[in-house]
Amino acid sequence: MEAILTERIQNSLRYFMFKNAIFLCERLCAEFPSEVNLQLLAACYLQNNQAYSAYHILKGTQTAQSRYLFAISCFHMDLLSEAETALCHSNEPGGEIPNGAAGHYLLGLIYRYTDRKKSAIHHFRLALSIDPLLWAAYEELSILGAAEEATAVFGEAAALCIQKQYVHHGAASPNLHVSSEDYNLVLSRNFASEDVYSRQFKHTQGNNYRDIPGNYHAAAVSSGAVAQPQNGGPSNTSFYNTPSPMASQLSAVAPPPLCRNVQPNGSNLNTGNTDGSPRSVVNTTIQAPRRKFVDEGKLRKISGRLFSDSGPRRSTRLAGDSGANTNANTTAVAGNGTNSSSKYLGSSKLSSVALRTVTLRKGQSRANDSIEEGIRNEAFDDARSNMASTTSSSFPSGDVRSLEQDGATVLVGGVVISGSKVISGTSEVLGLLRTLGEGYRLSCLYRCQDALDTYLRLPHRHYNTSWVLSQIGKAHFELVDYLEADRAFCLACRVSPYSLEGMDVYSTVLYHLKEDMKLSYLAQELISTDRLAPQSWCAMGNCYSLQKDHETALKNFQRAVQLNSKFAYAHTLCGHEYVALEDFENGIKCYQNALRIDSRHYNAWYGLGMIYLRQEKFEFSEHHFGMAFQINPRSSVIMSYLGTALHALKKSEDAIKIMDRAILADRKNPLPMYQKANILMSLERFDDALEVLEELKEYAPRESSVYALMGKIYKRRNMHEKAMLHFGIALDLKPSATDVATIKAAIEKLHVPDELDDNL
Repeated sequence: MEAILTERIQNSLRYFMFKNAIFLCERLCAEFPSEVNLQLLAACYLQNNQAYSAYHILKGTQTAQSRYLFAISCFHMDLLSEAETALCHSNEPGGEIPNGAAGHYLLGLIYRYTDRKKSAIHHFRLALSIDPLLWAAYEELSILGAAEEATAVFGEAAALCIQKQYVHHGAASPNLHVSSEDYNLVLSRNFASEDVYSRQFKHTQGNNYRDIPGNYHAAAVSSGAVAQPQNGGPSNTSFYNTPSPMASQLSAVAPPPLCRNVQPNGSNLNTGNTDGSPRSVVNTTIQAPRRKFVDEGKLRKISGRLFSDSGPRRSTRLAGDSGANTNANTTAVAGNGTNSSSKYLGSSKLSSVALRTVTLRKGQSRANDSIEEGIRNEAFDDARSNMASTTSSSFPSGDVRSLEQDGATVLVGGVVISGSKVISGTSEVLGLLRTLGEGYRLSCLYRCQDALDTYLRLPHRHYNTSWVLSQIGKAHFELVDYLEADRAFCLACRVSPYSLEGMDVYSTVLYHLKEDMKLSYLAQELISTDRLAPQSWCAMGNCYSLQKDHETALKNFQRAVQLNSKFAYAHTLCGHEYVALEDFENGIKCYQNALRIDSRHYNAWYGLGMIYLRQEKFEFSEHHFGMAFQINPRSSVIMSYLGTALHALKKSEDAIKIMDRAILADRKNPLPMYQKANILMSLERFDDALEVLEELKEYAPRESSVYALMGKIYKRRNMHEKAMLHFGIALDLKPSATDVATIKAAIEKLHVPDELDDNL
């Protein structure tokens, strides 16, 4: 009876019939009470999102597997101290962590969220040393800025470790040390990301997915397989009781397709890429400009109205004012200010995806444009063989070579395969992880152009997956290349329309592009897909924020925090809305909460710096902008505001140096050029200031604040006719009402000496 019940329970778990598994497991525990059966019951409850039940079942148990399951339950419930105690048994201070790599990974997460970075890094590295294929541990190390180069992590030592595990144990996951293989099957996805609370993924009715080349989920969806649960974390913080605005509130107009046609004349997007690398097929000669960064009223100064923003920076990159804009009066400047290689000439950086017509979640056609592959199958075969040869050439000559020569066989996943296939399979997997890992590591270090170049080395079928395309979109986002980011995320949506990876960032991309219709549609789609995902509510909040409804936006961002208290970006977005509402105290709290979760979340440091700058606490402002700059030393916007704080502290020479670095980092960002001119004028270096402003006019020919500043300089030089001319041009460009008043006041005092003007 016990064997039959156990087999039926495991079968129910295998097919995601959790209620049936719980019922049968309760019968099993009643008839055959044992700790092993209690572990199985706890596993059933964990799969059914009932961590509290598993917590009470396992509390006080002592075996390694029970302690591990109890620690997972505690982690779900935010009881991190109890989770740590369970994993690090008090009676065994130097004892082994349960479940090997998985246990070290879970302990690393606990240390990370309790602000013990060094211990977290130590355990993530231990997890990788035990199981080199534990990608989640390398992800966490990259987020913490402590990841080694992927070639070292997924190299010769990793290959030997994996092969020895299969040779000596003959099992698919021997390093996990779990008493039942079914526990591994059931629990392996519980902590695949930093929040390890699984939720049942909500199916959207009426889905009509077509088979898409490269869409590796299409077969499972079309065959009626149950969707995998998504991960999200509960919070023990107080609930906000926020409303759940319906999608119909956002827009009464039929939403546009998320993927707009990038070629306006209906022409085919095909270009003939024959070199095998996954490149884009969008010709730059007819491509929309990547960044239109200023329009009327966009370019403003820090003190007073000029260069002031209607709200704080929203992007992960913090480059909204200098970002893309669709105003027709703006000068279009192609490129993204980075050193792109010549292979990008004539084409966009995105890959040509082997997609045909794709339907939306609601059965609605996304776009009728057909994107052809442009990359031959031989390209993938060559890339795969290159990856295999790279690793296999460095293998040691011990057991691995003897396995291949003797024709030994091992058991992998219940299938007997030859030792040579284990070697070749290991080399291929590690070769793939080296490319993916290096790209992700570079992205986390904000070396985004290097990351994009690394992802281009991926085989075509891997490049065109939602995760990679989302990472590419984030990289373009950090480079303030919002149009390319839009294209990448759009392709990611088409490949996996049910994936929420990077959708919070995508909503911010649309926010900066002021694509209110597309943003409204994206928010509705995400909410209908999964109302329990924080990304969905971040998109909804960005939608309301774009409409200047900051109170409703704040409630949506608070809802995202409620769903996952460890989602740092949601805390930062809450801080942005509080600042927009002039509630600086709560804004500071939100930014600090984000930094408790992720100390390298540089836009929270930036947000604090902006608050202190507005409060004229310049020393605090310099410190926080400096922290953001240490994390992301390539951000032109962070450097600009750091220079502004330095100038306010009378460190003008240092401010000019940092402004020069900001200009070199992104020549199309007008903010550092304007601020440099301001600093030079304050130092009475009028000729240098005018030279900078003349160059700035090329980028922002219709920005009134540039001409107003030139008028002030000419006034200081007693060149009243030229001053009047530039003040008049500034008024003709229709500045804001406040700027109009400032310019008219300057005209009235045109013939008043500067000494008297300062006293008025």
